[in-house]
Amino acid sequence: MSPPPIEFELRRRTLLVGTAAAALGAGVGGSVGAQTDNETAPAGPETTDITVTVNGTPQEMTVDNRVTLLDALREHLHLTGTKKGCDHGQCGACTCTVNGARINSCLSLAVMHDGDEVETIEGLGTPDQMEPMQAAFVEHDCFQCGYCTPGQISSARKVIEEIRAGIPSHVTADLTAEIAMTDSEIRERMSGNICRCGAYANILAAITQAAEEQT
Repeated sequence: MSPPPIEFELRRRTLLVGTAAAALGAGVGGSVGAQTDNETAPAGPETTDITVTVNGTPQEMTVDNRVTLLDALREHLHLTGTKKGCDHGQCGACTCTVNGARINSCLSLAVMHDGDEVETIEGLGTPDQMEPMQAAFVEHDCFQCGYCTPGQISSARKVIEEIRAGIPSHVTADLTAEIAMTDSEIRERMSGNICRCGAYANILAAITQAAEEQT
């Protein structure tokens, strides 16, 4: 005579306990695998040797490939005039010049500029012999805290060059005519440089004066 069949009842509690145990086992196994992978991973980030001419002087640096031009200037070369503000390319405090064009140095990797020429606020003038735009900013009291001033000056100098080179902006009405050094042109081109102290009227006056003195 055969034994009676064994009855099995799947209960909710039994199912949940079994599922949790299986998930825990998978997690432990995954952790072990991850640790094994980490043991074979590279020891550290890759670096690159670059040479950048900064304010007329060739500078050799070994930089982490993830380092921005802004951090290379500040941390490697100790040129702290170029400021870190938003670190997202929105405030303009980090503006400097690369190969004659202004850029947000927080958005550009240092390794991208091997062989380039970089100009920062430190390369423009001295307190005893200021560059014309610097002198105009002082004369028109274009700052309160001064944090944005290096980027403002770097941009302002290039704004004049861009207008005289005939490079249009969003407010340029006639693309076939000579672009005038108007308030609206200057404001539009300087819109990427934020002054949280609100010295915009003074900055506009300084740029206008510097442009007139250069004619």
